[in-house]
Amino acid sequence: MKTRLIIYLVVLLICSFECFAQQSPVDSLKKVLTTAADDTNKVNLLIELSNKHLSTDPDQALKYANDAKALAEKLNYQRGLGYALKKVGLVYNTKGNYVEALQAWKEALAVFEANGIKVGASNMLNNIGVVYYNKSIEDSAQDYYLKSLKVAEELKDTLRIATALVNVGTVYSNKTATYDKALEYYHRALPLSEAIKDLDAIGTSAGNIGEIYLNKFEKVDTSESYKQKDIDSALFYLMKSREAYIGSTNLPYALNTIGRIYKKKKDFKLSLQYHKQAYDTAKMLDAKLDMAQALLYTAETHNEKKDFKAAIVVFKKAEKIFNKIGLEESYDLEKVYQGLVVAYSELKDFGNAFRSQTALLDVRKKIYDLEVDKKLGTKLFAFDIEKKQGEINLQHAVIGKKQSEINLQQAVIGRQKLLRNTFMGGFAIVLLFAGVFLTQRNRITKEKRRSDELLLNILPEETAEELKATGSAKAKSFDSVTVLFTDFKNFTQASEKLSPEELVWEINHCYSEFDKIVTRYGIEKIKTIGDAYMCAGGLPVTNQSHPEDVVKAGLEFQQFIAQNKKERTEKGLPFFELRCGIHTGPVVAGIVGIKKFAYDIWGDTVNTASRMESSGEIGKVNISGPTYELVKDKFNCSYRGKIQAKNKGEIDMYFVEAQI
Repeated sequence: MKTRLIIYLVVLLICSFECFAQQSPVDSLKKVLTTAADDTNKVNLLIELSNKHLSTDPDQALKYANDAKALAEKLNYQRGLGYALKKVGLVYNTKGNYVEALQAWKEALAVFEANGIKVGASNMLNNIGVVYYNKSIEDSAQDYYLKSLKVAEELKDTLRIATALVNVGTVYSNKTATYDKALEYYHRALPLSEAIKDLDAIGTSAGNIGEIYLNKFEKVDTSESYKQKDIDSALFYLMKSREAYIGSTNLPYALNTIGRIYKKKKDFKLSLQYHKQAYDTAKMLDAKLDMAQALLYTAETHNEKKDFKAAIVVFKKAEKIFNKIGLEESYDLEKVYQGLVVAYSELKDFGNAFRSQTALLDVRKKIYDLEVDKKLGTKLFAFDIEKKQGEINLQHAVIGKKQSEINLQQAVIGRQKLLRNTFMGGFAIVLLFAGVFLTQRNRITKEKRRSDELLLNILPEETAEELKATGSAKAKSFDSVTVLFTDFKNFTQASEKLSPEELVWEINHCYSEFDKIVTRYGIEKIKTIGDAYMCAGGLPVTNQSHPEDVVKAGLEFQQFIAQNKKERTEKGLPFFELRCGIHTGPVVAGIVGIKKFAYDIWGDTVNTASRMESSGEIGKVNISGPTYELVKDKFNCSYRGKIQAKNKGEIDMYFVEAQI
């Protein structure tokens, strides 16, 4: 429920953009754009075009948003710059690039705050909070929600105030210890929602209040009189939510929750009626999750009333839908198997009870793995944010150095003119200024060398030279490149035992050694993604030895990680283990973007190399059939057979055992 409400609220605020023009067909807007002068109206037109393409062509939407940003910067049009950055963030958020979305929205927030645009600032504070909340970084989410609330109150914007209050309450609702704080904020939001007669906001606030009371009834140990008050309050507010949600996609949620409340009140007839209404409504809306939950709650009610045969039939229907939905969308499949275990046990059908128990344990293991991945994703998200900020700081430093170089060059030119104009003033003065010139030239040379070194740390030498010579670098196709992916296996366990500083130090220690190895073999490091490392041989300068070079590098990676594990184990420290995958094939390589340069590669070869890594084993170098054919005379390899790879079908795979 909470996720659904958060998504509703962020969309509600995102859509509150002040448009330049009324809703017009895209072709009409494009026609206007062809003759538009470079002014503030064109900035707003570009933003509107970005908005029009958001749901159909996100890449085109991003282009229009970036064009709006560039023009707004050129015109020093701060309001347009803020809304262009907001749109950039929205596109990235839609594409699932949350780090980039967060960065764009933080830049937009800075622009809005610097120029006193409080509506935009409140919007950005809320959106940033939503990203942090959805990534389970709740402390940061709460900070931004509270700041958004403060600005909304200054604006006296009732809907924004109600939205911020609900979001603050949602964070508090995740822990039983703060249920009362959640209720405090939800109760403040409800009358505001009613005052402006916003039905979605009313349904959201009332539904959240009702669910908190239901959770208190189920989870908080209080007297029977208090429990009765909680369940009655839950029913009162869910009825209010149901009334507000009539005609809304959220109606099945309200109906299902009311059914759950009646089950707690032992009114099984009404409970089943509301779950049937929820199922019928969800089916009409093609809302699969709501349909499955309605069936689950129906079956649980049958179990509660001892009608176990009916329960089993409905649990089986729910099971089919939940399996189609997948655990990533809902963990409720666990409740299905729990219910089946109870029903079969009560009917003395111990064979099916055992099978349901086995399925339950399997689902719980998968849920555990998903939770571990989620926690790891949260850590990596925080790490990527820190890394992104580091890249920004680095680029600011590069810009500062380039500006310093320009200033020095201008100073030299000025001094040269002065020398020329005052030459007849005396030989001593000439010598003095010649000395200044030589000093400044040496400084320029030193700064230029440092800038070049910094650029070579970011781009391959050939690409860097092309960029310096022409101001751009074209993407190139390569017929044969060998791509290597690695991934740390024990990263989650190690990250839980290490401080953030220790974790980053250990990752840097490993990646630095990997950098030395790939440099030794003339392999190009492409990038790191959290605890994954990616490099490629055979580019940007083609060669014939890249398959052998990359396989040698992979073996040395594993040797280093094994030695590092031994040393850390002896010291009682957490350690990493490594999977390594390699594939050879065609790619396209080039620079991404126009400002924050990054050399990258694309193509199915990259995806297959990634599958080689994920299908490999700890301590092994896993290579594909095409790579094996190129290196089989150089290495002893063991054939693994055809292995199923995600989205790739069956692939011939080999473990590299040793160099011949």
